[in-house]
Amino acid sequence: MPDVEHASERTHFLSHAAQDRRLSAVQRELDAESLVSTHISKEEQLLSTTSIGERLPYNDYTTIDWLHDLVKDSFRSRSIHAQRGVRGSLGSIFDSGQGWLAAALIGILSACVAFCVDIAEATVSDWKLGYCTTNVFSHRQTCCTARHPLSTAKANLAEGCAEWHMWTEDYWKAFAIFVGFALAFGVISSSFTMLTKSTLPSAAPGQGDNPRSVQASDQGLVGKSIYLAAGSGIPEIKTILSGFVIPHFLDLKVLVIKAIGAVFAVATGMCLGKEGPFVHISTCVAYLVGSLFPKYSENGRKMRELLSAGCSAGLSVAFGAPIGGVLFAYEEISTFFPRKVLWRAFLCSLFAAVVLKALNPTGTGKLVLFETNYGVSYSPIHYLIFVVLGIAGGLFGGVFCKANFLWSKNFRQYSIIKQHPVFEVFLVVLATGLLQYPNPMTRETGDTIIKNLLADCRGAKKGWVCQQEAKDDNARFIGWLVYGTLAKLVLTIITFGCKVPSGIIIPALDAGAFFGRLIGQWVTTISPGVFAMVGAAAFLAGVSRMTISLCVIMFELTGELEYIVPHMVAILVAKWVADALEKDGVYDLAQTVLGHPFLDADHSMNLVQGTQELVERLIPPKQTMRDITVDVPKDNKVAKRILEEKLDKLKERGLMDAGLVLVQDGMLQGYLAESELDFGLNDLGRQWECTSRVRVLGDAEEGDLDLSVFVDRTPLVIFATAPMEYLVEMFGKLGLRYLCVIEEGSGKLVGVVIKKRLVVWLESLKH
Repeated sequence: MPDVEHASERTHFLSHAAQDRRLSAVQRELDAESLVSTHISKEEQLLSTTSIGERLPYNDYTTIDWLHDLVKDSFRSRSIHAQRGVRGSLGSIFDSGQGWLAAALIGILSACVAFCVDIAEATVSDWKLGYCTTNVFSHRQTCCTARHPLSTAKANLAEGCAEWHMWTEDYWKAFAIFVGFALAFGVISSSFTMLTKSTLPSAAPGQGDNPRSVQASDQGLVGKSIYLAAGSGIPEIKTILSGFVIPHFLDLKVLVIKAIGAVFAVATGMCLGKEGPFVHISTCVAYLVGSLFPKYSENGRKMRELLSAGCSAGLSVAFGAPIGGVLFAYEEISTFFPRKVLWRAFLCSLFAAVVLKALNPTGTGKLVLFETNYGVSYSPIHYLIFVVLGIAGGLFGGVFCKANFLWSKNFRQYSIIKQHPVFEVFLVVLATGLLQYPNPMTRETGDTIIKNLLADCRGAKKGWVCQQEAKDDNARFIGWLVYGTLAKLVLTIITFGCKVPSGIIIPALDAGAFFGRLIGQWVTTISPGVFAMVGAAAFLAGVSRMTISLCVIMFELTGELEYIVPHMVAILVAKWVADALEKDGVYDLAQTVLGHPFLDADHSMNLVQGTQELVERLIPPKQTMRDITVDVPKDNKVAKRILEEKLDKLKERGLMDAGLVLVQDGMLQGYLAESELDFGLNDLGRQWECTSRVRVLGDAEEGDLDLSVFVDRTPLVIFATAPMEYLVEMFGKLGLRYLCVIEEGSGKLVGVVIKKRLVVWLESLKH
């Protein structure tokens, strides 16, 4: 060994480095303490004295440890509330009120972003038809009426508005301009979305169990590419709230691009809506606000409580439905929703609704988007029609889910589409423009279509729909309704999943409103708008399988409390029929296509109950167990070289939240996660010789490379002969990252099951 240590980019600036070849034990410990304080929060350092050990911040696609974060928050809370005096009392009050303050801020900021998106989308969308001569950045409503944002003046769209200039009066020229603008908007939206491309690890448990299947290279494991701003974001949010980590998905950059992309995507006229992107945007706001409070930024469990509350603001600002937003977050998105989260979601949704009403993006001064007043009730005979609408909605939902899944798994796998997603958007926009422009009812954006189809035509016959229904021969109008229903079905199938910000709620409502209005043409005892309203709910129920939240959203959207029961009938029938055709809703299928790990406790239990499998079914192969098992000698120290070799084996498998099990005489002593092992060996451990021995159990001595503080010495265990239902319940209800499997009778360790391995096995049961 040379006497002089050669300098490199890793050489430390130490006062005696030129004279000493080695760091002194004291200096090593000081540097180690500095590294620990840099990477690990104070609350985590307090946990080093407990049996559950410290944890590093969660990295890409790992699973958070719900139980660990629960204990961590308890330590934090006790340290704050144990303080005495005025300062201690104020600190306790602030700690107790942080959640409420954060929820209010999320609601306010979400409403502000939604206001900007709504105004920009309305303006850009109208550019396909013409422009305002007095202000090119005004849309038709503000250009021709007294309705303006931030005011509550009421007026109807002016007839023959001189301020609004159409590009041309020639049909074919207008058609070409319409399609041309739509194509430009689609390319802009998709191009912005491309800026959020990210790569995530794709190796799954089961692949890594066979060493031959893992090809290590200088480039490492090849990951899958995703576009963080594409789609609705709801499948990814469900994945995050279930306990997985998708890096950068909630960053400020993604929020800005999602908002801009949603403006241009909706303006194209494609069969998509901005309600899904609004849920993603509000969740991004929740993450950014939570990052300002250490209580949430340093605790994965607490952060997910805040994200669950933030989700409700998305639907609240998208539809002016604050109660529906809370129920949507509870029913459709969150897997962990205790009462305090419900209350904070309620407050968050309230502030979002109050601020949005004050900003008044629609110019009506009301939250209700599609206000109706049919003034008549329904008869018992109409229940049969509501059931028919429910059956049709279920058929639509089942067909849509299957067809969209097949479209995503087949058409989008062609290399030209997979490698050039902007080209796919171009083709879809082109098809949309060519199919929708000829129909006068489908030229507008989705929310305007619904508003027109829900119209009550009693009294003065205003609007194109009412004028057509007033004709003695309305066969042409019926043809347009049939055309609109089929066009929406086909176009929504090929649109959902494109690489632009998009939601599925508005297109499903459009298709249902078309079909309901069509049915209403043969029922003269009640307004056709009633059936359009109920049909819209039925079709959305068939696609998404929403129930209670959807019923409340429809009430808040229309203000029609009288028709709650018809909505309930149609929604339940639609769900039953759609479930018979396809068990998974659109968001569950989207998760399957995207490949995100997600554990739904209810669905998983239904799968497991038909298998009669035992926990031993998921025990890794013997070779895997040899690679991840560490036999700890009686002195509780292991050679550093052995741990480095085992760390390399873990990295080869690419599972990221696996780890090593520590045993003595076959008995389980603890669990050391991969991320903490990597930090201990490659950050702390680089100051120790390769021949050093590492302490993994027991009390540290002076000069030790001590990783025992990272070891979970109280891992949960389950017998190998236990029913698989036990395993699913423990992972689902306790939020575990891993579960150690022991032999019945002897109590010796025989295996380890990580959450990802369970998810992959459950996914295999579906096929």
